[in-house]
Amino acid sequence: MNRPRRPLLSRSRAAHACDVCRRKKIRCNGGQPCATCLSSGHECIYGAEAGPKGKSDLILDGVLRMERHLEEMSAIIASNVGMLGHRVLTDPAISPEVTHSHDIAERSSHHHSQSATGNDAQGVHNAVLSSLHTSTTESVLDWPHFDIFPSIRQNYTPIFQLEKSRPPLTTMTSAAVPYLRADEVQQVIEAFQSSINFFYPTMLKDKLVAVQNLVLSGNLDDSVSSCISLLVMALGCASQVVSLLFNTSALTSQSLEYQISQRRLAEVYFDGVLKRLHTTQLEISTESTHLYFAYLQRPLQAWSYINTTAARCRLLLSYGSANSPDENECLRRIFWSCYILESDYLAELAALPASGIASIESTIPLPGQYNTHTITNKFTPATPLSPPSLLPPTVPRSEDQELSSLYFLACISMRRLLNRVHDMLYAPTTGVSPSPSRFPTVVSELSHQLDEWRDLLPEPFKFSLDTEPTQTQHGGFLRQRYLTCRSVIYRPYLTWVLENWNNGASWENGGYEHDWRDVDLDCIMPDSEPTGPSKRRVIDAWEPPKGSVSTVEQSTWGE
Repeated sequence: MNRPRRPLLSRSRAAHACDVCRRKKIRCNGGQPCATCLSSGHECIYGAEAGPKGKSDLILDGVLRMERHLEEMSAIIASNVGMLGHRVLTDPAISPEVTHSHDIAERSSHHHSQSATGNDAQGVHNAVLSSLHTSTTESVLDWPHFDIFPSIRQNYTPIFQLEKSRPPLTTMTSAAVPYLRADEVQQVIEAFQSSINFFYPTMLKDKLVAVQNLVLSGNLDDSVSSCISLLVMALGCASQVVSLLFNTSALTSQSLEYQISQRRLAEVYFDGVLKRLHTTQLEISTESTHLYFAYLQRPLQAWSYINTTAARCRLLLSYGSANSPDENECLRRIFWSCYILESDYLAELAALPASGIASIESTIPLPGQYNTHTITNKFTPATPLSPPSLLPPTVPRSEDQELSSLYFLACISMRRLLNRVHDMLYAPTTGVSPSPSRFPTVVSELSHQLDEWRDLLPEPFKFSLDTEPTQTQHGGFLRQRYLTCRSVIYRPYLTWVLENWNNGASWENGGYEHDWRDVDLDCIMPDSEPTGPSKRRVIDAWEPPKGSVSTVEQSTWGE
């Protein structure tokens, strides 16, 4: 029954105030409800004694209110992120139709995200490498277990100090570009197409034909197109040098002379790139510059260019633009290339500043249809020096384009898994590798995801876990990635053994529920030597640490 509204009373004493005003020690206006309770939404009660709530009860009430507000904020954020992800994935201007090659990475990535954490369904959690993670080679060498091997640390030179001690790359006095015959230019372009543009398929075949025409015309000025053309030629020559090393067991005097000439030619072309690089500051064209610096084994210089490209790529993706579908697809492919390459550097140089592209990777669609190996347009010659007869006489098979896309998707999926491995096991504050009661479950799940990734690989990239050569060099590189990831996943077991080998502790006595029979030595220290692909030598040749860790672990285990 509703009580009749009482007239306003003068509440001069605290005993005549409502319970809420009495508790807050403020003046009550005598209304029912009073002004204070009406504004705050509290129940207004008069004539009762002060509530029995103590300070702890009041603190609990405040905590419960904060939790309620946080839940409301989380619901709002989740709904906004879901709307953003839906817009990015469904906007035809951003996400063109994707071929069936999309399936391998999408199925694998979807499983990884669902297994790792439930937040991925909302697009909140990303495969981000934690800053200053503890899985780098230098972090492993800091383990106290290696104190008895002082020579390991004494003979190791950090990557940063190694590059810092190298002389800077100097430019040449002459700005002349060498003249090549039409067939020589075409061979260099094809070398770029079959190596760099296969590993990171970001350049249309039409643009490669335009590059060939521009180089043959000799009209190389300070424009962005000229800079890109010289960069393609430099990387093509570098690919020829590396391909010769990969395909020939013993270099003959003739092949050695050819290798030296192509290396010199690559240096001349790249010198022309450096002199024109200022023209590219408004364009996203520094990614390939990074690749050449990686070929020169200068990781920090290479990282600086990939970081610049990644930052600009994130800017364009954040604000969007009215580009053509091909331009949008190119931008997405550059994004994923930067994501892979930057993560490779952060995996070994954990203190490098990140560009932030990994924080939005879950909102960026995977690569789709893109003509990297087939010609779609008919170019008119730019000058009389580049007639149509100099265009490639045959169109490369579309199967190469499909395989390139599949390989790219497999590399993206593996890099995302590697990032999650580093984050879940070796993050500075949240990594579970130091906890024997927690890491077995995480290791088991990550190992399952890794094996599923291997099962989803297309037939041309399949590999065995022995020393048998793979069908292709690309399968060899993926096997190397697989073995590296597996050794990083199972490294917590090695750490536990090193910490407890001398004190008589056992896994069962420690109360840890995990069967050691599931862990074999190959999981921790794979001794299978993968086929050395030319990609590894062109792009990642600077990266010795993985082998250093394997050597250290094997020598320690042997003790």
